[in-house]
Amino acid sequence: MIEHREEIEPPWCFRLPLRSSPDGLARARGTVLHRLVPGLEHEPVHIRVAQTAPDAVLIGGRAHTKASALAAIRRMRFALAVDDDLRPFHARFRHDPLIGSALRAKRAFRPFRQPDPFIALAWTIVEQKIQFSEAAAITRRIVFRLGRRDAETGLWFPPDAATLHAGGSPLLQSFGLGAPRARALVRAAREVAAGRIDLDPGADHEAAWLRLRAISGIGAWTVEMTAIAGQGRYDQVPAGDVGLLKLVGRMATGSPHARAEEDEVRALFAPYGDWKGLASLVAMSPGQPRQRPAARPLAA
Repeated sequence: MIEHREEIEPPWCFRLPLRSSPDGLARARGTVLHRLVPGLEHEPVHIRVAQTAPDAVLIGGRAHTKASALAAIRRMRFALAVDDDLRPFHARFRHDPLIGSALRAKRAFRPFRQPDPFIALAWTIVEQKIQFSEAAAITRRIVFRLGRRDAETGLWFPPDAATLHAGGSPLLQSFGLGAPRARALVRAAREVAAGRIDLDPGADHEAAWLRLRAISGIGAWTVEMTAIAGQGRYDQVPAGDVGLLKLVGRMATGSPHARAEEDEVRALFAPYGDWKGLASLVAMSPGQPRQRPAARPLAA
């Protein structure tokens, strides 16, 4: 085994999220975040992350080869968005009537990502139309039943697409996943395992999205959330998200029970251009306005 470390100076404000993940994959131990991340040939690589200073992050990877450690570290850098320069976004919208106050208060905000885009897709399918706590419990069952536990670190490594496909819909349903979502997850896993859908951040995203939408049970919200959490796309708005539908409906009517249409959500965030997906996530953060701002967003 070899150890490789990289020290990073984030180009924009960064704060390491020191918390264990709901799916049981990432563990915070003291001031260090631990996770098994796929390296080359899907090798589980033990990744450790620590913020050593306000402007410095240290990431280490322990693997059989340096190349595998490098691949896993690259995935973890993506998951943390530690290399993303959000200065232009903040400079442009820090006084925006809708999201400006949140940007000024949460300069280090970044959306949650997965180091493995397939896991981003799988967990998004699990989360469809159920409470987050219920979805988290199901993902843990999937990990603990179909994943692998590393005896040395005590960490869990999630199942890959081939393993989930082989598990089949009945097994996933036994974990509490509804039949339509279980079938959608198995079909998506089959396509990914066969190489017909490439979710890699550097692949043709639009082609992957079209193939995903062809699977029964996978709609726009699932694709858009996968784009954000698995492919790093800041320009995708998850317009069907209940939080956004309620937010925009409440802003438009003043009623806490109102819900907007997806087209209304997309229209509200369209002026933010390539940042509209990130803007929508910021808008859902606590403390945002409950009424429509008097002025349009400062994106035009």
